[in-house]
Amino acid sequence: MVSEAPPFWWEKAGWQAWALAPFSFVYGKVAGRTMKKARRASVPVPVICIGNFTVGGAGKTPTAIAIARAALAKGLKPGFLSRGYGGTLDVTTLVDADHHRSVDVGDEPLLLAREAITVISRRRVEGARRLVAEGVDLIIMDDGFQSARLTLDYALVVIDTQRGIGNGHLVPGGPVRAPLAEQMRQLTAILKVGSGQAAEAIVRTAARAGKPIFVSSIKPRPQPDFADKRVLAYAGIADPTKFYRTVEELGGQIAARRSFPDHHNFSDEEIRDLTDEANRLNLMLVTTAKDAVRLKGHHGSASELLSSTLVIDIDMVFDDPNAAGAIIDTAIRNCRQRKLAQA
Repeated sequence: MVSEAPPFWWEKAGWQAWALAPFSFVYGKVAGRTMKKARRASVPVPVICIGNFTVGGAGKTPTAIAIARAALAKGLKPGFLSRGYGGTLDVTTLVDADHHRSVDVGDEPLLLAREAITVISRRRVEGARRLVAEGVDLIIMDDGFQSARLTLDYALVVIDTQRGIGNGHLVPGGPVRAPLAEQMRQLTAILKVGSGQAAEAIVRTAARAGKPIFVSSIKPRPQPDFADKRVLAYAGIADPTKFYRTVEELGGQIAARRSFPDHHNFSDEEIRDLTDEANRLNLMLVTTAKDAVRLKGHHGSASELLSSTLVIDIDMVFDDPNAAGAIIDTAIRNCRQRKLAQA
């Protein structure tokens, strides 16, 4: 999978996308066949997969956290399953948010581990079985919709309404991970994030296919005395502009912004540049929770940058407050039916 989305993916299809069309065609054939014919293992607890149509952030991790909080409110013991992208550990690992670093387990698992038990595994079936052994009664899989080797009881596909599916081309000519028809066939429901219009066509297609459509928005947590502060905003996430909009929504005045690749580990030189510019222009440093966990656990300049940065946390909020609970209930029913069919 391509790790970084080039800008032309999110624009109207131009010469780059069409020049890569033969490669996209081959990629689509392989990805579609993989989704259609994958042999999937089963585990004895419900599995909810939070995925997206495209490469790049659509809000999967905050959605997974929202589902976990709803599960906890129901008295369940949820567990997160992540591939651990960006980490170096290649063995199934129970994540310890207080001791592991992002270079070991990835940044998103550290965010997840603050909410519920989290396991990373390059082999998701093995990771799921580890979660079952740890006593969870609901598995929430962060990503992996197109490559699942687990039987999914609910596949919730998240789509950002500002970017939609970009130019609509498959990798490498565009951001789409697998043929849309196959993705649509296998998903259970769609979650629209935000109030943009870029996702309307695919949402209408899903609605015509009888797929439930949920709506949500990303809400930043209040920051006292933040309004009108002049800030240097920096972010190493899939869509930094989303973070900059959040800063402005809170009333911050962005005087400078620095964007880095998704899952980026900051070098000492980059850290010095950020702190030097903030000091020179008398700006407050602000960043995302995902960037903050990549700085956590390090000493020296990284620790100093983190201590001088305001971290802006966000929550995924469903328009229907009962939506997350309904998703969990459906997954539980589907799991029961699956086990009866296998008996």
